[in-house]
Amino acid sequence: MAADHDTARARSLSHADPGEVPLQAALDALADPVRRSILRDLAGHEEWTRACGTFDLPVTKATRSHHFAVLRAAGLIEQRDEGTRRLNRLRRPEFDRAFPGLLAATIDRAD
Repeated sequence: MAADHDTARARSLSHADPGEVPLQAALDALADPVRRSILRDLAGHEEWTRACGTFDLPVTKATRSHHFAVLRAAGLIEQRDEGTRRLNRLRRPEFDRAFPGLLAATIDRAD
């Protein structure tokens, strides 16, 4: 039964191609300080080393999930399930090809 749940959970992940994301959706995703915090954190770590539950965020679990979904939909992050953990990767090269300089201008500076 747990394996069925894990498979369904993994299927629920959808990842947008940054090249197909409208500029407004990218800007909206980057506008939120919690999401920028997630992106900054990911930028400072090796790919696939940060699980969703390890981020120190001032929001509820449901709101945290929403923020990760917005980042996925904007093509900014990729997620994969490993056991009970959902690991994250910043899609900087892909996003930079679609929106050159936007990510750096947004997350490489303090709020």
